[in-house]
Amino acid sequence: MIRAEPPGSDEFRTDPDPNHSGVCASPYEDASGAAAAGKTGGLRKGYVPGRKCLACVLGFIVVVGLVVGSFASFAERVATIETPRDPRADAIVVLTGGKERISKAMRLLEEGRAERLLISGVHPGSSARQIAQATSSDLPLFTCCVDLDRAALNTLGNATETASWVAEHEFETLLVVTSAYHLPRAELELAEVLPNAGLLPYPVFSSERDLTAWYSSFDTLKLLMREYVKYTLARLRITYDRLIG
Repeated sequence: MIRAEPPGSDEFRTDPDPNHSGVCASPYEDASGAAAAGKTGGLRKGYVPGRKCLACVLGFIVVVGLVVGSFASFAERVATIETPRDPRADAIVVLTGGKERISKAMRLLEEGRAERLLISGVHPGSSARQIAQATSSDLPLFTCCVDLDRAALNTLGNATETASWVAEHEFETLLVVTSAYHLPRAELELAEVLPNAGLLPYPVFSSERDLTAWYSSFDTLKLLMREYVKYTLARLRITYDRLIG
């Protein structure tokens, strides 16, 4: 005698199956199957836990290595910049930031290495007489052959003001005088605004700082790291301006 299924009995099944044979499955089998599905169902085939994290760590190490290598190259470039043996140009520009820079530029002008000198970035309160006294230079030289730029506030401003000065006097070659560590950025900014001018870098080395042993002095290392960041940002800015320009 066949027992009829009571109407609505399928409503109580968790997962009604139209092909259900009527034989009840073991609750232990259901539990073990669900557990197995939970262990494997959420993972992709071939997925290894931690692989993504490992890739991130390796990527970070590579980036750090590239930055460190780039900085070391920058520092060595600064430390090995050579002073021209017989520097000559139409004009000289010196970027302020230390008395030694201006003194060296004045000596070059007095030696007849160029016709005219621009001191860029002069403090508004500094006069030609004060600069002449501080650098032990002849005051009459300021009357005939030295111009003072008081508008520039940074290296970008130095480059902008220098470009206007060069265009006004129609100079073709320029001696660029500044500290050795600052020279790469100064030359970068000037080359961007003076693409047709011949730039001759003239590094000034501080008597109080040995750049050749930059890795052994924390103060020198800090100075070069700060300048490296500024140089890198200047390069990025110039590249971006070229792309959108």
